[in-house]
Amino acid sequence: MNAPSVCVVGSINLDMNAYVHRFPRPGETLHGGRFTTGYGGKGANQAVMVARLGGSISMVGRVGDDIFGQDMRRNLAAEGIDARFVFESAGVSSGVAVITVDDNGQNTIIVIAGANGLVTPDDVTAAQAAIAGARVLLCQMEVPMAANLAALRLARAAGVTTIFNSAPVSGDVPAEVYQLADIFCPNETEAELLTGIEVHTLDDARLAASIILDRGARAALITLGARGCLYVSADGADEVIPTVEVNAVDTTGAGDAFVGSLGYFLAAGVALGTAIERANAIAAISVQSPGTQSSYPRREQLPPELLVL
Repeated sequence: MNAPSVCVVGSINLDMNAYVHRFPRPGETLHGGRFTTGYGGKGANQAVMVARLGGSISMVGRVGDDIFGQDMRRNLAAEGIDARFVFESAGVSSGVAVITVDDNGQNTIIVIAGANGLVTPDDVTAAQAAIAGARVLLCQMEVPMAANLAALRLARAAGVTTIFNSAPVSGDVPAEVYQLADIFCPNETEAELLTGIEVHTLDDARLAASIILDRGARAALITLGARGCLYVSADGADEVIPTVEVNAVDTTGAGDAFVGSLGYFLAAGVALGTAIERANAIAAISVQSPGTQSSYPRREQLPPELLVL
């Protein structure tokens, strides 16, 4: 059987991780416990998760002409990701994320876009065959919206399932993005910022989801942390999918592990509810180890029941 095919249009970052007992207050200097670097960026994270599950994955994005960019391209290749459409921007830094993680596994993140901010519709057009040949397209908000729109249009025209992960929210999402999204996927904070609905309860989440559907999305999938996910669709589906309770060490990148896993399982033809359950389980595994991509499990590390297609 051919490997499930996914294309990701998105960001590629170097993560700089500082581990502290608690977050510093404004103007305060704290001594951290340790420091690590790792590979990140929402697009690259999701692509790596697909690759580690055994998917056929192509990536569209940009890096700078610095040592970080060269290193990140090597990492993508080492993970088995087709990086032919990861372009290099001269005279621009690669993307960087500065991440602080406290003893409870919570994090704060500052992202410097660098070359990620220069991804263009022309870059996407160059990858048209890869997008049209995929079964699922994944997009996020760490590259310019014009590039996302170009990719979503190509995918819709080719009948490719589109998942738009509205993270990180940095402004309004154009109406056309909702209309081109088969699954519009925010977390509860992002749902609040986009809809104005404070998401504290499942009823709040349903109201936020209804607004997302009214804007044209075919389905809304709101992730709710330890409570799992709410899936609501334009054809009447309304389902709460729980997650497993674990001791979180580092939540960085858990949302990307979820979205990448979801894209993989849908590309493999797994039923939606089961795909969400499995994506929840894999995200829960990721938070039990430190780091971003370094916390993502490989196929051979997972229990067989998560991989039966």
